Amino acid sequence: MVDVLKGIAASDGIAIAKTYMLIEPDLTFTKKSVEDSESEIQRITDALAKAKEELSLIRENAAKSLGEEEAQVFDAHLMVLSDPDLIGTVESNIKDNKVNAESALQEATDTFISIFEGMEDNPYMQERAADIKDVRKRVLAHLLGVKLPSPSTIDEEVIVIAHDLTPSDTAQLNRKYVKAFVTDIGGRTSHSAIMARSLEIPAIVGSKDITSRVVDGDEIIVDGLEGQVFIKPDADTINTYSVKAEEFENQKAEWEKLKEEDTVTADGKHIELAANIGTPKDLDGVHNNGAEAVGLYRTEFLYMDSSDFPTEDDQYTAYKTVLESMGEKPVVVRTMDIGGDKELPYLDLPHEMNPFLGYRAIRISLNESDMFRTQLRALLRASVHGNLRIMFPMIATLGEFREAKAILLEEKENLIKDGVEVSDSIQVGIMIEIPAAAVIADKFAKEVDFFSIGTNDLIQYTMAADRMNERVSYLYQPYNPSILRLIKNVIDSAHKEGKWAGMCGEMAGDQTAVPLLLGLGLDEFSMSASSVLKTRSLMKTLDSTKMAELADRAINECDTAEEVVGLVEEYLK
Repeated sequence: MVDVLKGIAASDGIAIAKTYMLIEPDLTFTKKSVEDSESEIQRITDALAKAKEELSLIRENAAKSLGEEEAQVFDAHLMVLSDPDLIGTVESNIKDNKVNAESALQEATDTFISIFEGMEDNPYMQERAADIKDVRKRVLAHLLGVKLPSPSTIDEEVIVIAHDLTPSDTAQLNRKYVKAFVTDIGGRTSHSAIMARSLEIPAIVGSKDITSRVVDGDEIIVDGLEGQVFIKPDADTINTYSVKAEEFENQKAEWEKLKEEDTVTADGKHIELAANIGTPKDLDGVHNNGAEAVGLYRTEFLYMDSSDFPTEDDQYTAYKTVLESMGEKPVVVRTMDIGGDKELPYLDLPHEMNPFLGYRAIRISLNESDMFRTQLRALLRASVHGNLRIMFPMIATLGEFREAKAILLEEKENLIKDGVEVSDSIQVGIMIEIPAAAVIADKFAKEVDFFSIGTNDLIQYTMAADRMNERVSYLYQPYNPSILRLIKNVIDSAHKEGKWAGMCGEMAGDQTAVPLLLGLGLDEFSMSASSVLKTRSLMKTLDSTKMAELADRAINECDTAEEVVGLVEEYLK
């Protein structure tokens, strides 16, 4: 009997490969007295050499897959490994205190970390503390003879297994070798799930205990269509899923034929299908999948992938790259959305009980106005290179929008005074993700140029259910009539004022939600690039008039999300 594990299907596809455990090993050790100091010094010398060799390889791989600038973070780690003061202190600890290499390393690095963390007026030196912690972990792993996982060094086909994946983990995954991943925690809207769809690899999240069910090298099957993992499958199961994988690839080839076509419904209504991106590197996916716009450019990755606040020129270059690549097609750029589960090592955010309800996104931008102005100037300068639309995230009140827009207009005026050319056709809108904004969308619609509905947060705030918490994942209900009513209010309010309404949450690419959203009158659907062609294929089969009837019945006749799903299935038969 094959062991089958159920999780949340986060990214389509089927993969069969051996597991790669991306799990932190136990690095605990016991302090020991030693007589033979020379052999302990030799142990630390060997561990440092192995760590250097490993980091050099990681740096090389990072430069190839992520670019030279991203790889430079490892230069700092290599410098720590060669630091004569640090190495000298470790060796002195071994000789003078007659302790084992692990203890000597811990004591020496603790001293340096304490010194650097105390330099509150020098952010650069404070960052060195984090570098030393990373390096210590790597050297300790070699001293203890345990494997420290490193996704960037994977050089064979594997399925990555982890408790969770951080944005930096997923940034190191090489699609050539990583065929899928499975995590213990997370939901369809967690960052790991979103990144999987960007990478176009199958993924299952929220499996609860995959990390305790498999070991390194186990063969497994990941069915990202149904959310199932088959552990140590037999030959029959492998054959069955090999055929299913081939069928899915054939289906993708059929969708591929729609790449150059417009998105038109069965009754001839044109709909804009856009893609969400995190960095300019995601543009290949946008073009390869025939997206008609970028509906969400998540600029926070510029900040998260940097060791300090990105400069105005760095940001200008990134925005210009995206705008030029898209030509006349619209690009909606969301200003920095840091906070919640997205932190910056160089921005000292307060520890909060409920960070998703706390100091984040536009709230930080309005408070840290220098940082916000830098981003807005970079965007304004880049605006002449394409069709730019600027979107403010996490807006709850009209006051916040007015303040943010006033800063934008002030910076525009300053640039023009300095002789810098700025586009006159920049649309300025807001992300609707807070119920308070959705409820008074009619007020906002008089002042904004567009709405983009961020359903990932709108649903969690409306249902009072953390979307990262698998225990309440049943409350993540995109089809709940309450959510549909909020969405309808936003779209109707926009249309009443002659404005357009889009959606950049994951719901926009959800094949059950698409007919409902079409019926509600949504103008622009923005999703992971890998969902664009599948959605275009579905749109061709939908009649917008019939879908309007469907949406009306869903909102007025259905009491539960399950009833709405049943109604959609009935219409699509």
